[in-house]
Amino acid sequence: MRPAFHLAYHVRDLDQAREFYSGLLGASEGRSTDTWVDFDFFGHQLSLHLGEPFATTDTGKVGDHMVPMPHLGVVLGLDDWRALADRLVAAGVNFVLPPSVRFEGQPGEQWTMFFRDPSGNPIEIKGLAAEEGLFAS
Repeated sequence: MRPAFHLAYHVRDLDQAREFYSGLLGASEGRSTDTWVDFDFFGHQLSLHLGEPFATTDTGKVGDHMVPMPHLGVVLGLDDWRALADRLVAAGVNFVLPPSVRFEGQPGEQWTMFFRDPSGNPIEIKGLAAEEGLFAS
């Protein structure tokens, strides 16, 4: 079995969460009750529970931008990242940091985008041309 993360956090509305995570991000819904729902979030288990989302502050410096901390994210292959970025742009998602490239031409070159779910939880999606770039220095 390949290791997978399990992450659980609060959302204010499960129907909005379903529409966003499944409908827009393409996550498959798993088990659920009246107070929580699980998703296959790019191969990882994401459990969203009704409640007040965690507090965040814009203290993470990404290039010239300050991004929300803490945040969750996933790293995708570049083709999948581009397809998701196109889908989010077409849907009119309000980006904290719009789809862009970082470290261009350097080891660890990556594409990134930051946005928030309907409850305000910050998400970063990175894209890499090759898996070995993830930990390149």
